[in-house]
Amino acid sequence: MNNNPQDIENKKIIELNEELENYFRNTVIPQLFVDANLILRKFTPPAMKQFRLTAADNGRPISEITNRIRFPTILENIQEVIETNEDMEKEIQTTDLKWYQMNILPYIVRKSRQTNGVIITFIDISSRITALRQYERLNLNHETIIFALSHDLKGPIGNINGLIELLRNMEDDDKVEANILMESISLSVGKLMKTIEDLTESLKDSTGFDEDAERVDIQNIVEDVRIGLSDKIFGSKAKIHSDFQVTELNVCRKNIRSIVYNLLSNAIKFSEQKGKPEIWIQTQESSTDVILSVRDNGPGIEKDKHKMIFLRRTRLNQDVEGTGSGLFILKRMVENLGGSVEVESTPGEGAIFRVFFKKELIL
Repeated sequence: MNNNPQDIENKKIIELNEELENYFRNTVIPQLFVDANLILRKFTPPAMKQFRLTAADNGRPISEITNRIRFPTILENIQEVIETNEDMEKEIQTTDLKWYQMNILPYIVRKSRQTNGVIITFIDISSRITALRQYERLNLNHETIIFALSHDLKGPIGNINGLIELLRNMEDDDKVEANILMESISLSVGKLMKTIEDLTESLKDSTGFDEDAERVDIQNIVEDVRIGLSDKIFGSKAKIHSDFQVTELNVCRKNIRSIVYNLLSNAIKFSEQKGKPEIWIQTQESSTDVILSVRDNGPGIEKDKHKMIFLRRTRLNQDVEGTGSGLFILKRMVENLGGSVEVESTPGEGAIFRVFFKKELIL
């Protein structure tokens, strides 16, 4: 029996290499072994599949194949681990838009305690990142609904109070006008109840990730909002013109109603500072978007304030009632629907608010 120490050591190395080979063949995780000279020495079959590696890549500098790994700083990361002997863990996104948890571990030779390269492990976490983003959107949506619940209820309640005040100041013999106002109050109460139902149902039911979109007629939404703003329209003698080139959208009803309500309410509120409000609401198509625009004849907005008005609790005119949250909520809702909002305005020439909805999301 041969008990030569060198032979025993060689046998152990062979056994370890066989075990390593067996592990590399059977693991389901993409792994690379890169030596201290940044030469690719070994990789697992999943790495071969994921990064399109072949047997011919063994022995090649890792710099020659990093384009297939599709992560730009991997060379710098490998070098850092070799130099510091410290593990590195990163969440990375490759150019094919997949997310990985990348672990780079120093490969240390036990006898010399020298780092002789690194082992790199890639764990696919795309589904986890997607879920986290969905939860973030869900939390953002809940927060937006809470803001809207507070903001959107003030309008209908103020409308009802305004109509009641008009009724109180009316002459006793003007029964026709009184009946019209009573009917407006009744409609406003009904719309208020519907707003409460929509918003509370959103809080109760939005435990999933998808918005509960439905086919809505934008003309009906605008008429609904006009009823909710009837005291403001009546009191300011506002004229509202409409031109709908697109009439149906596949969106969440409560959100589109809140967007239209905010835009029309603001247009009336600020335009009456200059006299009788005149407002134009329009929908039209571009190659990529459906655009909802509301134009007014109000005092306009200075260019350096265009971004500021979408921040929470921003009020440019302290003489106009409000909390400064309406446009902040509107922007949140639009972005939750995958769209964007912009304002075009010059002081003294009114303002145009445009809401862009991606056609593939709403048609």
